[in-house]
Amino acid sequence: MARGRKQRVNLSFFRLVRLFLVVAGLALAAASVALAPARAQTETSTTAAGDSLLDRQRAAIEALMERGENLQRLVEQNATDDARLVELRLELEDLAAAFLEAGVEFRPRLNEINLRLDTLGPVPGEDQPPEPEIVAEERAALVQEKAEINALLGRAESESLRVNRLIDQISAMRRDLFTDTLSKRYDIVSALSPGTLDDLVAEAHDLYRAFASWLRFVTTFKWQSVLIATLLAMAAAGLILFVGNRFFSGMVEVDEDHPAPTYLSRISVAFWSTLLPSASLAVFFGASYFFFDYFNVLRSDIAAMLSTFAQVAVIVFFVNRLARAALSPGRPDWRLLPVDSKSAFRLFWLAWMTAVTNGLDVAMNKINQVMGSPLSLTIAKSLIATVIVGVLVTLIGLVRPARGEEDTQGRPRLTLLNYFFLALGIGTTVAAILGYIGFARFLSKQIVITGAIGATMYIGFLSASAISREGAFIDTALGRFVRRRFLLEDGSLDQLGLVASVCTNILIVAVGVPLILLQWGFQWGDITSWAYRLANEITIGSVSFSLIGILTGVLVFALGYFLTRGFQGWLDGSVLTRGRVDAGVRNSIRTAVGYAGIAIAALIGVSAAGINLSNLALVAGALSLGIGFGLQNIVSNFVSGLILLAERPFKAGDWIEAGAVTGTVKRISVRATEIETFQRQTVILPNSDLINAAVGNWTHRNKLGRVEIRIGVAYGSDVKRVHDILLEIGRGHPLVLKNPEPFVFFADFGASSLDFELRLYLSDILSGLSVQNEIRFQIVEAFEREGIEIPFPQRDIHIKSGPGALGSAAPPAEAPRTAPAAKEVPEAPAAEAEPAAKETTPRRRRRRRAVDPDS
Repeated sequence: MARGRKQRVNLSFFRLVRLFLVVAGLALAAASVALAPARAQTETSTTAAGDSLLDRQRAAIEALMERGENLQRLVEQNATDDARLVELRLELEDLAAAFLEAGVEFRPRLNEINLRLDTLGPVPGEDQPPEPEIVAEERAALVQEKAEINALLGRAESESLRVNRLIDQISAMRRDLFTDTLSKRYDIVSALSPGTLDDLVAEAHDLYRAFASWLRFVTTFKWQSVLIATLLAMAAAGLILFVGNRFFSGMVEVDEDHPAPTYLSRISVAFWSTLLPSASLAVFFGASYFFFDYFNVLRSDIAAMLSTFAQVAVIVFFVNRLARAALSPGRPDWRLLPVDSKSAFRLFWLAWMTAVTNGLDVAMNKINQVMGSPLSLTIAKSLIATVIVGVLVTLIGLVRPARGEEDTQGRPRLTLLNYFFLALGIGTTVAAILGYIGFARFLSKQIVITGAIGATMYIGFLSASAISREGAFIDTALGRFVRRRFLLEDGSLDQLGLVASVCTNILIVAVGVPLILLQWGFQWGDITSWAYRLANEITIGSVSFSLIGILTGVLVFALGYFLTRGFQGWLDGSVLTRGRVDAGVRNSIRTAVGYAGIAIAALIGVSAAGINLSNLALVAGALSLGIGFGLQNIVSNFVSGLILLAERPFKAGDWIEAGAVTGTVKRISVRATEIETFQRQTVILPNSDLINAAVGNWTHRNKLGRVEIRIGVAYGSDVKRVHDILLEIGRGHPLVLKNPEPFVFFADFGASSLDFELRLYLSDILSGLSVQNEIRFQIVEAFEREGIEIPFPQRDIHIKSGPGALGSAAPPAEAPRTAPAAKEVPEAPAAEAEPAAKETTPRRRRRRRAVDPDS
């Protein structure tokens, strides 16, 4: 029975397993049937998405192609307009970038197609069974879509190449246009015919009627708008003057009460007295034009002429201020050029008349364009103006310097600058007379405008260089304000002066170079395009970086650095201090937090700058490999240098003591530190030695320090009087601090003197040697005046004589020799004889002094 029950159990178990397998098979079949539509729907949606992308990008590329054809027609129509060609070139550059972006849009879809084709595998061969129909259809759809995408990419690439060729064509057209303008020769004989005068009279009459009609319109309908616009423009110009005078007080006008100005004062006054008033006038005219146009006061013809008139007025005023600042005809102490007063007065008027003549030429040229004057009148006007400019520049070149090498007649010889101006003046005149009016006008324009901009930039560079000198920034109004407001030390102010110098140079280059390029035929679109490429597309080898990205990374790092410092201060002052944490632990935590914060800020800054961190990983790997091959010392010095640069236990210029080396730190590199001793010996110390050993820094936080002067006076002197004299001398020295005040220390009762020590606190410990020297001279003079004796080292010797003192047969005892000049004292009475010689101190008896030459 037991066996029967066992068989029935086995049969029941097998039936359950069979039932389970049947149910599982039915479930899998149902799941496959349910997933089939979903898979088909997914494939259908993917194909639909691809078709949508194709249609969208095909339409976009066709629109870009149409836009390119329109731009090509515009280029052909504006072949003689340089400014318009620049605008079209910028539009074509944007179009080329758009074609590239259209191709980039296909990249994700192409990756999907290639991945799907790899999943489907290769096409079955002839000897292999065919693939399912659904797979073959999907493969054919993917291949067709890929072919269509490649065809569109080919069209986009071809159009991009055509656009780039058109850009190169515009560059060639602009070069040819510039060359034709300078090399074209005009017939000046026909331009100077009597009919030109009639054209001039007719143009003057038309100009008068145009302005008269406009003024009647303004006075009748727009006088309120003109008044409001003028007041707003004056307010803007006044704001510029107020801010400039507020920050640069004393640098805009010459100080008559300053008879002997410094070099920095002369340079700064020349630069700012030229720049600020000219900027104020430019703001006034620019704001006036803006508000006139905003209130619909200007007509198109009047607007063009008034804009040119305003530019001419600003340039003439700018040259006037620059010439007056550089030459200072009535103030020789403020003059920058080495000429006498007579020559300065002559140069000032010649430079100003040159600017006025060139400005009138530019203004009349604009009038001729607006009024549609005949070409002969334009040629005659430009001929007369360029000849006058050439003559004036030639006269400038004939002005001799005030000093220099003399010629045979005893006059200073002409310099290279004189010959340069002579060549410019004669070349301008000859070119105008020969009919090359375009070249002559170009030269005259560069002489005035480029010369003025270049001279101002040069004065600005000199001013920036003067500000960077040690102690120069402290004497400026801005330096005094910063020192008074933030309580900075002289060293910090000198560093701010260096920063101000660098910022001034960058500002001068950023403003001056584009202005010069504009005068030499380049357009504003060229400059902005170059600036964009310089800021975003710098490539060195295979490495590309962006100045804007680097600046962003620096700003992010600076923000992280200051946040770290703030968090350190809060953690140390609010958390650790209240928790009564040990000072050593607090310092360790604070330092660790600082390192961690700076490291995180550096990583974030590097990422923000767009620098590939994989390169840094390679460097770290190479460094680790180098350590394994014996670079431990080099890496130790490297890390120690980083620690020194980060913690700054000393900096360049500090007076330190490192073991047996004492001197001034000259340079801190990542491997070693260069120290110059007071004997002018250069000592190179590895950074690891400075990290692992004690280093004393006399000027770590500041230059405050204490010096001690030891002095001895004779026994019997009035010690209170000595104390008062030393204290008075210490307090009276100008380099000794009042707080902490000088202190006189009664040091000891010496063998020959009462020893005092004068302790003085100095604001600059580097001047300690000279202060001690001066104080010692004053002490000697004061003690001589008060009758206080400074004793020599001395010793009293008593020689005893008498029966049995030293023995009758023995020679007399030789006295101790304390100095070569010691003299023997008279014998003592026999009643006072002692068995041996005896020494006494000066407190017992003072007989005779002897000078020790080694003291």
